[in-house]
Formats: sequence, structure tokens, C-alpha cells
Amino acid sequence: MRIAMLSLHTSPLAPLGGRETGGMNVYVREVAGQLAAQGAQVDVFTRRSSTTEDEVRPIFAGGSTGGASARLIQVTAGPKSRIEKEEMLPFCGAFADGVEAFRAREGVTYDVIYSHYWLSAESGAILAQRWDVPHAAMFHTLAEVKLRARASESEPRERIDAEQRLVRGLDCIVAATEHERRLLMQIYRVPATRVAVVPLGVDLDQFQPRPQAEARAALGIAPEERMVLAIGRIEPLKGFDILIRSIAQLSDRRSVVLSIIGGDDRASRELAALRAVAEEVGVADHVRLLGPRPHEELPAYYNAADVVAVPSFYESFGLVAVEAMASGVPVVASRVGGLASTVADGRTGYLIPWRCPEPFAEKIELLLRNEELRRALGRAAAERMRSYSWSEVARAVGGVLDALAAEPDEDCSVVAGGRLPA
Repeated sequence: MRIAMLSLHTSPLAPLGGRETGGMNVYVREVAGQLAAQGAQVDVFTRRSSTTEDEVRPIFAGGSTGGASARLIQVTAGPKSRIEKEEMLPFCGAFADGVEAFRAREGVTYDVIYSHYWLSAESGAILAQRWDVPHAAMFHTLAEVKLRARASESEPRERIDAEQRLVRGLDCIVAATEHERRLLMQIYRVPATRVAVVPLGVDLDQFQPRPQAEARAALGIAPEERMVLAIGRIEPLKGFDILIRSIAQLSDRRSVVLSIIGGDDRASRELAALRAVAEEVGVADHVRLLGPRPHEELPAYYNAADVVAVPSFYESFGLVAVEAMASGVPVVASRVGGLASTVADGRTGYLIPWRCPEPFAEKIELLLRNEELRRALGRAAAERMRSYSWSEVARAVGGVLDALAAEPDEDCSVVAGGRLPA
């Protein structure tokens, strides 16, 4: 099977922690590579944002059958420079043209299109019509859901209207959780037969329990430090201000440090706002804003942490929580979206129903004070994540795409969660 995977607004090979780089980048890279390892030909198309990178870069080479591979193709659409995703809608047509030009030059045909995020789905809809092939998409986040999750959130009217239109034209939507599937059905009126549920995964070789002392020594973190870790894009929806205020609520803050990984030069305003919150509540000395870190460095940070906190207002899945649990670290997370499916409350961590500092502080302090409890929840978390391998996720995605390519009009409502923890 030859798959055209579209990731218009962000490259799966971009460094994580920037304004537009996070779980979706990991998903596209890992699923593309694993699909190739299982015998597919996968071309991932992204918008060219610089003049220095090669047009074609390998993601994976040498699959299980002759010459299977995954490669990243840079497509010129708009300026060859970084622009905000809010500015990219006018270039969706040019992006589709660029993908078609590459296809024609290579002399290949694709069996199916798999788009990621609504901007890619706009381009994918054009290509699906031109090529007469089925079109699947994963939205990763949905504008209407984000707006309902946080009243002060804003989304462009163009995105809201586009998602309402796109969901009706897709042959299949891949959702990460049953919760997302229900939202698609309830808010967007998507028929159940057009949604396949396939969870995200985790690299179990990279993210696994390792001695905390070794990780801390490698990172230069003091052995006595009580470390709360948070990772994600630096934006209000992630709720990091709530987390900073929760540190101020701890009855014993001795040696407690909140380390936040994420943010780039475009996040300077939000980073300044977080510093101001820390100063306001008197915990500036307890908060470290570490900036972005390469994905390959994250395992050491997880292994060094005592607790990982995910205070988001909305998470379609919650990849940080999954990576933390695979690393044997308990998670304190908001009871929202996919987090409610991945974190087992009281067994692998705690789910907080109210997005305010006090309940986060209560559970964080409970774990920091009780090493036996912390270790028990960490062991249970690592055990729970053993089924979340990217190879299994890609196998399920490949099954959906393969069936779609064979019978585009058939029911695609596969629920690939039977083998994964509920």
C-alpha cells in the first residue's frame, strides 16, 4: 500500500516544544515509520519553511518487504520561511498542487490519503477528488471542543466552518479515544460508521522505568530535589499557570521544583506571563522554565521526575501522560478528553475534575510525601502502558487504511482499543 500522509503546518522531524510541535509531530513520525516497517510505502508531505533543508528526507528505510520506506517531502506553498498556522489557509491549494507535482514527477500513485489537522484535510480533500482515492483524517484537536473546554479560548471562524464542512466529506476520521468519537458524533453529527478509534502509542524502548539517580546525575539534578515535571506547548490551554499556583498551595515546599519543558521564541509572551504568575504567588524560586528539549532527551527528564503533571483544559489524547506512565512515573492530570481514558485514577495517578490549584496541590503533595505510594503507582503505570506500542498502533491504522483503500464506502468504525487498556 502506498500512503500519502499530509502534515501541512508542521514537520514531524521538527524539534518538539515549539508553538506548533508536540504530540501530533510524534504521532506522524512514529506511525509513518512503523507503517513502513510493516511493508507500506509512506510519503509524508509538509510545507517547506526554510531554504536550507533537503526536499526529501528519510524517516524510515528498509521495511519488512522489498524497499518499503517512509520519507518526508518538503512542498513549497507560500513563503519558504516560518509563518503562523493561522496564516496558512490561503496556501492549502498551492500545497495540494505541490504534492501533485511531486507525485507526477515521481510517476507514482497513492492508494489512500491520511491527513493530519484541519489544514492538511483541506489540501487532502482537493487531492482526493483529483486522484479519486479515499481520504482519512485525524484532527488531533477540534476547534469547537477547544472553545467549549475553555471559554477564553479563541479560534478562527475559518477553522470552525472548515471542520464542520470537512467532517462530512471524509471517508473516515481516526479518533484517538472513544471520548473523541462521541464528540464527533454529538457536536459534528458524524455518523458512527465514519469514525475509527485507534489510540496513540509510545516508544517502549525509549520510555521505560530506569533508575532515578542515574537520570538525575545525567541531567545535573540534585538527589534531594522533589521534582514535578510538566511538558507541552506554552499556551493558555495547557494550564501551566494553574500548576504554578498549585506549587504555592503546597504546605511543604522544601526542595520542591516545578520544571516545565516547552516553548520557543514565539512563546515569549506566555513564558513572561508564567514568570509573572510565579512571582505573584511567591514561588519563582521553585519554577524552572527549561524551554524546548529534543524528544530523545525527554526519557531522562521523565525518569528524573517524582511526579508528572498535565493540567490541560483539553487533550485529545495526552501523549505526555502516556510517556510518563511508560517511564514508571505517576501522573496528576485534568479529567478531560483522552486523559480520562489513559490515566487510571487512583491506580496510575490521579485525575482532577476541577481545573484549579488546590486539588492539584493535594494530589501532588500526597505523592511527594509518600514514596511507597509513588513507586506503587509508577509500577502500575508502566505495566498499563506495555500495550501502547507504536507498532501495534500502526498495525491498527494500517488495517483501517487498507480496508478503506479496498472499499471506500464501507463502514470504517473499527475500534482498535480491545487490545489496549480501556
